Amino acid sequence: MSVAFRRESDEEHKEPKFELPLPPGPNMVTARGLALIEAKVAELEAAVAAGGEEEVLEGLKRELRYWNTRRTTAQIAPAPEEGVVGIGSRVRIRMAGKERVIDLVGHDEADPSADRLSFQAPLAKALIGAEEGEKVDFAGKPAAIEIIGIETIPD
Repeated sequence: MSVAFRRESDEEHKEPKFELPLPPGPNMVTARGLALIEAKVAELEAAVAAGGEEEVLEGLKRELRYWNTRRTTAQIAPAPEEGVVGIGSRVRIRMAGKERVIDLVGHDEADPSADRLSFQAPLAKALIGAEEGEKVDFAGKPAAIEIIGIETIPD
Protein backbone atom coordinates (compact mmCIF):
# COMPACT_ATOMS: atom_id res chain seq x y z
CA MET A 1 0.00 0.00 0.00
CA SER A 2 1.25 3.46 -0.85
CA VAL A 3 2.38 5.63 2.05
CA ALA A 4 -0.05 8.30 0.85
CA PHE A 5 -3.02 6.08 1.73
CA ARG A 6 -2.04 4.81 5.14
CA ARG A 7 -2.79 6.64 8.31
CA GLU A 8 -1.10 5.67 11.52
CA SER A 9 -3.29 7.89 13.71
CA ASP A 10 -5.11 11.17 13.80
CA GLU A 11 -2.36 12.55 16.04
CA GLU A 12 0.14 12.87 13.22
CA HIS A 13 -2.22 15.13 11.26
CA LYS A 14 -2.99 17.66 13.97
CA GLU A 15 -1.60 21.17 13.78
CA PRO A 16 1.17 21.77 16.32
CA LYS A 17 0.18 23.82 19.37
CA PHE A 18 2.74 26.52 20.03
CA GLU A 19 3.27 28.25 23.36
CA LEU A 20 1.49 31.56 23.87
CA PRO A 21 3.79 34.38 22.75
CA LEU A 22 5.34 36.54 25.45
CA PRO A 23 5.42 40.29 24.91
CA PRO A 24 8.91 41.63 24.21
CA GLY A 25 10.81 43.63 26.78
CA PRO A 26 10.72 43.69 30.55
CA ASN A 27 7.63 42.50 32.40
CA MET A 28 7.01 45.64 34.46
CA VAL A 29 3.82 45.50 36.53
CA THR A 30 1.96 47.53 39.12
CA ALA A 31 1.08 45.94 42.47
CA ARG A 32 -2.46 45.49 41.12
CA GLY A 33 -1.03 43.82 38.00
CA LEU A 34 0.96 41.33 40.07
CA ALA A 35 -2.16 40.51 42.11
CA LEU A 36 -4.11 39.91 38.87
CA ILE A 37 -1.39 37.55 37.61
CA GLU A 38 -1.41 35.65 40.93
CA ALA A 39 -5.22 35.32 40.75
CA LYS A 40 -5.06 34.04 37.17
CA VAL A 41 -2.45 31.41 38.11
CA ALA A 42 -4.58 30.23 41.06
CA GLU A 43 -7.69 30.06 38.84
CA LEU A 44 -5.90 28.00 36.19
CA GLU A 45 -4.27 25.68 38.75
CA ALA A 46 -7.72 24.97 40.21
CA ALA A 47 -9.16 24.29 36.75
CA VAL A 48 -6.32 21.87 35.90
CA ALA A 49 -6.69 20.10 39.27
CA ALA A 50 -10.43 19.68 38.63
CA GLY A 51 -9.65 17.60 35.55
CA GLY A 52 -11.69 17.23 32.41
CA GLU A 53 -11.25 16.39 28.76
CA GLU A 54 -7.64 15.92 27.71
CA GLU A 55 -7.79 18.55 24.94
CA VAL A 56 -9.28 21.16 27.31
CA LEU A 57 -6.69 20.30 29.98
CA GLU A 58 -3.86 20.74 27.48
CA GLY A 59 -5.17 24.22 26.66
CA LEU A 60 -5.40 25.10 30.35
CA LYS A 61 -1.87 23.80 31.01
CA ARG A 62 -0.56 25.85 28.09
CA GLU A 63 -2.21 28.99 29.47
CA LEU A 64 -0.90 28.16 32.96
CA ARG A 65 2.66 27.95 31.61
CA TYR A 66 2.23 31.43 30.11
CA TRP A 67 0.93 32.94 33.37
CA ASN A 68 3.58 31.17 35.48
CA THR A 69 6.24 32.69 33.24
CA ARG A 70 4.63 36.12 33.58
CA ARG A 71 4.53 35.71 37.37
CA THR A 72 8.18 34.62 37.51
CA THR A 73 9.41 37.48 35.34
CA ALA A 74 7.18 40.20 36.86
CA GLN A 75 9.00 43.22 38.26
CA ILE A 76 6.99 45.74 40.23
CA ALA A 77 7.69 49.12 38.66
CA PRO A 78 9.16 51.69 41.01
CA ALA A 79 6.71 54.39 42.06
CA PRO A 80 6.88 57.28 39.62
CA GLU A 81 8.41 60.54 40.82
CA GLU A 82 5.81 63.03 41.98
CA GLY A 83 4.67 65.17 39.08
CA VAL A 84 6.33 62.90 36.47
CA VAL A 85 4.49 60.34 34.33
CA GLY A 86 5.57 56.73 34.82
CA ILE A 87 4.19 53.21 35.18
CA GLY A 88 1.50 53.42 37.83
CA SER A 89 0.48 56.98 36.91
CA ARG A 90 -3.01 58.24 36.21
CA VAL A 91 -2.59 61.01 33.66
CA ARG A 92 -5.14 63.62 32.60
CA ILE A 93 -4.33 64.80 29.09
CA ARG A 94 -5.79 67.07 26.44
CA MET A 95 -5.37 65.78 22.91
CA ALA A 96 -7.12 67.12 19.82
CA GLY A 97 -9.23 69.38 22.04
CA LYS A 98 -10.57 66.50 24.17
CA GLU A 99 -9.67 65.63 27.73
CA ARG A 100 -8.95 62.05 28.66
CA VAL A 101 -7.69 60.21 31.75
CA ILE A 102 -5.28 57.33 31.16
CA ASP A 103 -3.72 54.83 33.58
CA LEU A 104 -0.26 53.56 32.61
CA VAL A 105 0.08 49.92 33.64
CA GLY A 106 1.90 46.69 32.81
CA HIS A 107 1.13 44.70 29.67
CA ASP A 108 -1.07 42.05 31.31
CA GLU A 109 -3.39 44.49 33.06
CA ALA A 110 -3.80 46.78 30.06
CA ASP A 111 -7.35 47.36 28.84
CA PRO A 112 -7.48 50.14 26.24
CA SER A 113 -11.29 50.22 26.30
CA ALA A 114 -11.05 51.22 29.99
CA ASP A 115 -8.18 53.69 29.34
CA ARG A 116 -5.62 51.37 30.97
CA LEU A 117 -2.65 51.44 28.58
CA SER A 118 0.43 49.24 28.60
CA PHE A 119 3.60 51.21 29.22
CA GLN A 120 4.73 49.83 25.83
CA ALA A 121 1.84 51.43 23.90
CA PRO A 122 2.89 54.33 21.63
CA LEU A 123 0.76 56.87 23.54
CA ALA A 124 2.17 55.69 26.88
CA LYS A 125 5.73 55.89 25.56
CA ALA A 126 5.08 59.49 24.50
CA LEU A 127 3.82 60.36 27.99
CA ILE A 128 6.41 58.60 30.18
CA GLY A 129 8.84 61.08 31.68
CA ALA A 130 6.65 64.11 30.95
CA GLU A 131 5.67 66.55 33.67
CA GLU A 132 2.45 68.34 34.49
CA GLY A 133 1.89 71.34 32.21
CA GLU A 134 4.24 69.98 29.57
CA LYS A 135 3.24 69.47 25.93
CA VAL A 136 4.58 66.36 24.21
CA ASP A 137 4.91 65.30 20.61
CA PHE A 138 2.81 62.38 19.39
CA ALA A 139 2.21 60.70 16.03
CA GLY A 140 4.56 63.10 14.26
CA LYS A 141 2.75 66.18 15.56
CA PRO A 142 4.65 68.59 17.78
CA ALA A 143 2.98 69.48 21.11
CA ALA A 144 0.04 67.19 20.26
CA ILE A 145 -0.67 66.28 23.90
CA GLU A 146 -0.89 68.56 26.92
CA ILE A 147 -0.37 66.98 30.35
CA ILE A 148 -3.04 68.49 32.60
CA GLY A 149 -2.58 66.39 35.72
CA ILE A 150 -0.63 63.44 37.12
CA GLU A 151 -1.38 61.28 40.15
CA THR A 152 -0.64 57.76 41.34
CA ILE A 153 -3.31 55.22 40.39
CA PRO A 154 -5.38 54.65 43.54
CA ASP A 155 -5.48 51.08 44.87
